[in-house]
Order: sequence, then C-alpha cells, then structure tokens
Amino acid sequence: MTTITLTEQNFEETVLAEGITIVDFWAEWCGPCKMFGPIFEKSSEVHSSIRFAKVDTEAEQGLAAALQIRSIPTVMVFRDGVMLFNQAGALPEASLEQIVTAAEAVDMDEVRREIAEAEKTQQGE
Repeated sequence: MTTITLTEQNFEETVLAEGITIVDFWAEWCGPCKMFGPIFEKSSEVHSSIRFAKVDTEAEQGLAAALQIRSIPTVMVFRDGVMLFNQAGALPEASLEQIVTAAEAVDMDEVRREIAEAEKTQQGE
C-alpha cells in the first residue's frame, strides 16, 4: 500500500478511522528521516491492512506544532483513534515490525476501559 500524505485537513479523519494508522513525521533536510523512509515504505508494502501516512513537518508546521513534534523522525501509531505509540528517532526495521505486531495485538476494549477509568479519576468521580 502506498503511504498517505497527511495535512491539517485530513490528519484527524485519518487517525480517527477504524484500524491502525502509523504516521511518520519527517522533513526533506533530515538525514535520519532519509534513512528511515525506505524502512517505513517497505513496511507499508508488507502490511497492506494498515494505513501508513507521512507528515512533512516543513509543509505542515502547524500540525507538527499542535502534536508537539520536537524531533524528527517521529513515529506515532493510532488504532481506532487512540494513540498507542509516540517515539522520536529513526527505527530499525525490526523495531518497526515489533511496533506493528504490538499494535495489532492490543485489546482495544481494554484500552477503552482504561481510558474511561482515567477520565473518571481526573473528574474526581
């Protein structure tokens, strides 16, 4: 599957969609981004059921700022609209594969229960 280019206009609808979305925040001038790019692309070809998306932090500075991207590349993983992973730094292929496997194995019902409990605690209930 080819990667999707994300912008401020389509970011939210993409990551809130059902299923797994893996996002690579990058810039053309970034050496580590250039090293990670082919790893990300290869994974997108292997895992056709997962959305792979890229955000050019130079073109989408507002989006990068809103998501507090401080270092690139940064990889975020969303499943059913919930962020499961957020890490800066170029990942080796094996690490990206571990992240994909972990995201696929997550019990989203349990995650939603934990989020609901945390929200109740924050509200003082």
